[in-house]
Amino acid sequence: MTQSNTVEQLSSGNNQLAKHAIHVHKFGGSSLATTQCIERVVDIIRQNCQLNDLVVVSANGNTTDDLFNIYKLALEKSDELFLAIERLEKSQSTLIGELLNPSSAADLIKVLSDDITQLTAWLSDQPSQHHADMLAFGELWSARLLSAVLSEKVCPSYAIDARDFLVINNDKDCAVDNQKSSQDFQQNLQKGKLAVITGYITKNSQGETCTLGRNGSDYSATIIASLSGALNVTLWTDVDGIYSADPRIVPLARKLHRLPNGVAKELGRLGNPVLHAKTLQPLTNHSTHLHVASSFDPEISGTEIGKFGQIAKQELSVTSLNDLLLVKSTSLAGSFGEQASNEFSAICSDVQQGFMVIHQTQQKLVSQWLASHDTEVSFTPVSIIAIVGHSVVNQGNIQARFKRALKHTHVLQVVNSLSEHSIIAILQQSCTGELLNNVHYDMTKDARHIGVVVSGLGNIGQRFLDLLPAQLNRVSVLENVHLVGLVTSKKALLNTDGIDVNQAMSLYERDATPCDNALLMSWLTNHPYDELIVVDITPSEHFSDLYREFFKEGIHVIGANKWAASASTARYNDLVLTAAENKSLWLGSTTVGAGLPVNFAINDLLKSGDKITEISGIFSGTLSWLFETYDASVPFSTLLMDALSQGITEPDPREDLSGRDVQRKLLILARMAGFELSLDDIECENLVPESLQGLSTTEFLAKSADLDSYFAEQLTSASKQQACIRYIAKFCVNEQGQLSAKVYLATLAKNDPFASLTPGDNIFLIKSHWYQDNPLIIRGPGAGRDVTAGGLHSDLVSICQQLAGKKHQVKIKGLS
Repeated sequence: MTQSNTVEQLSSGNNQLAKHAIHVHKFGGSSLATTQCIERVVDIIRQNCQLNDLVVVSANGNTTDDLFNIYKLALEKSDELFLAIERLEKSQSTLIGELLNPSSAADLIKVLSDDITQLTAWLSDQPSQHHADMLAFGELWSARLLSAVLSEKVCPSYAIDARDFLVINNDKDCAVDNQKSSQDFQQNLQKGKLAVITGYITKNSQGETCTLGRNGSDYSATIIASLSGALNVTLWTDVDGIYSADPRIVPLARKLHRLPNGVAKELGRLGNPVLHAKTLQPLTNHSTHLHVASSFDPEISGTEIGKFGQIAKQELSVTSLNDLLLVKSTSLAGSFGEQASNEFSAICSDVQQGFMVIHQTQQKLVSQWLASHDTEVSFTPVSIIAIVGHSVVNQGNIQARFKRALKHTHVLQVVNSLSEHSIIAILQQSCTGELLNNVHYDMTKDARHIGVVVSGLGNIGQRFLDLLPAQLNRVSVLENVHLVGLVTSKKALLNTDGIDVNQAMSLYERDATPCDNALLMSWLTNHPYDELIVVDITPSEHFSDLYREFFKEGIHVIGANKWAASASTARYNDLVLTAAENKSLWLGSTTVGAGLPVNFAINDLLKSGDKITEISGIFSGTLSWLFETYDASVPFSTLLMDALSQGITEPDPREDLSGRDVQRKLLILARMAGFELSLDDIECENLVPESLQGLSTTEFLAKSADLDSYFAEQLTSASKQQACIRYIAKFCVNEQGQLSAKVYLATLAKNDPFASLTPGDNIFLIKSHWYQDNPLIIRGPGAGRDVTAGGLHSDLVSICQQLAGKKHQVKIKGLS
């Protein structure tokens, strides 16, 4: 039944495919519903496939539903039958005509016409004998069309009818004859061409067409992965992953980025709309990874199913099924009850009490099966709602929470699944959307997982990590925060399953590997968390260049790094816009004033409707210490060397004396206050004379005595006025809206707020419409590892508080 295409094919060496590991890609009906959808799929294949990969397809759009409807019309001998067949042929012909060149389209339409003739004959005679054969046309047409389009536009391709190799025992158990199927599968493969294989359809040992049930194409894909030894399987569908509930019913459902195999299998068994109940069976003894992604948003990271650590095992989801029956009988107790549960794949059962839950469609079969026992049996219409997660049966707190969530619902029984991955409540009434939403909220409201990557492991970075274990235990909003990355300029330790916060630095020293920005971004863009936060504790302008990429990926940033916040106006505005467009949060309380609440005060005033007119103060801890201490009892250069030896100044003290750091801090605060300006708009008095500016650090330190006369003169002049000298920053806007900003060495009266600080302190004075005559003053240590690390933790808590109320809107872009 293999269909070879007659279209003009590209040579193997002239294909446009990307090169990746061996992979099975399965595309659902919604992904292939329209011309635009198929073109999108072709692009996905171009970007993600190589010639020895395998593509598995469902029928286009609603084709299978149309075939079911046509079959029903045939059984009813309806006058609508031939009109429905005509509509189906027209819709298929339209797809072919829109996607292929005229010559190729004509060939494929001829084959379609022959199929329609055969279909009509079957339906006109004895339709029930050809039910599965008739349904098989949907996948067959889809595979032929996609392979023809690929051959024209991407690479040599051919269609394979799965009935040519895939053999199962029957369409109830769908157990694969692996030996026969594997042998025939290899014989159907063609070298140098991309195979497009029909999903959903197969044959039994008698050669009769069978189907694998609705959503059976997923099962086909994993069977084919097992037969081919593929490393990965991607199920491309209309949602970008598996969610904590059906997102069509529960809008606040969370994407489950990583799902343990056992949990995924249980979700499929209990009616998850994305996972077929048997999808994972063929992968049980293989290391193949399964991915669920959206063909409508192929760049968005989907759900990965496999073996994972504790973070993935904490995920919870809620699922439900209606139209079920609770079967009670004394015959369903003991070993016979276990046999019955296995025979009918019961949703749940209790062999102690003698009951099981089945689908309503199984009632007749169960009645017949139990008839030989001649015992009374009762059938009660029920539904179920279940909480699903790794080993939830053994977690008393989850059991208790689930029962509390159902306290206003009439629950007949609560049953633990044999897999231990679900707790199932049997309900006498149907499970409504309202109940599903309420239970989902109660069970998952605190389940968001936030990953934290720390970049920069110097004194402050290490202190941040020292404080982290206690913070995670102490602050409730950090409950689901996980340290997942430690980064320096040359190495990184990145662990999707989390890094033990109590051993962070020792694990970094032991396990970190070489890493550059490209590798880091590759990992960050594929992270499996609800949110990711990068804590930048570096002084690196190079690292700050990544902020835009972070924001484009929806990653949040806490920055002690001043470079981005004080960048050129164009770049800064672009960063702010990019962050806003992608709902990324950017906090930087420690860029100015270490842990002092300056940023908080400015934000709070603006949010409350106030307007800031001036920001001024002493923003440098180093210059604060120098000028609070300098009294001319020793030369200024001696004091400078003392500060250098204590680590108060930068290794090159000119970094402090130049005023550039203060200039950047003033720019950051002015921007935070809502004003647009650049560094060039801020006058900066450099305290280093030109003669010393171009020297090496060693030469400068050797000639630092050249500073003494200038500062002695400044102090003497100020003392004659009963004043002092301080290096201050000042930004203000006058009543006409004109801005002025400068950093300079000022002469101040001794009763000035800036005159009497503890050496090393910062002070910030804020004037506004509300604080005009009596300005707001914030004062305290403006440097130090403890206060700076504390400020970073303050930002972390703030971001997590904001994220706690963040809602993700699930977009289902295909057909449901």
